[in-house]
Amino acid sequence: MTLEQAILDAARELSPDKQQELLDHAKHLRGQTKQQRAPRKSGRGLWADLNINLSAEEIDEVRREPWKNFPRDDI
Repeated sequence: MTLEQAILDAARELSPDKQQELLDHAKHLRGQTKQQRAPRKSGRGLWADLNINLSAEEIDEVRREPWKNFPRDDI
């Protein structure tokens, strides 16, 4: 028995409302597969035309900034 035949046999044993759920789920899975195949742009590619050049030091400084007034006694 092939996988396709096993799926068909299992679907035939379900009630009509469960068959509809199964069909909806199959359509959802098919849509996910198509979406996953689309190539994604990297963040760097999205920023390339904006001429943004951040150094590691600048990024670290921005990350530390929200925490600079955090009360250290409470930790």
